[in-house]
Amino acid sequence: MTDLERINEKLQRQIDAQNARIDNTLTKIDMMLAELRDSRTEMRDRDNQRAAETRELQTRFYTKIDALDAKIDALGKHVQNLTVAAIVGFSAVLVAVGGLGVATISK
Repeated sequence: MTDLERINEKLQRQIDAQNARIDNTLTKIDMMLAELRDSRTEMRDRDNQRAAETRELQTRFYTKIDALDAKIDALGKHVQNLTVAAIVGFSAVLVAVGGLGVATISK
């Protein structure tokens, strides 16, 4: 084997080794890109799930607020009725006391 053939064979082995390293690197890059795509999909799914949970919580919150508003309105009407009843009661007491006063004076 001549020197030229040995050099050529050595260079061919180095090229083959370099190609193997490049193939390994490309495989690793492909795997990383696949993981990145998967993680993006997972993040998107989590974001969508979180948004759905937030919408559900908002719906439940507004439902409870509406129920609370209805209870407050009913309580206001109840207080208004009690106030009217108290005014009527005080007026009745005043009329009764006035009537007793008139009856006592007219005797």
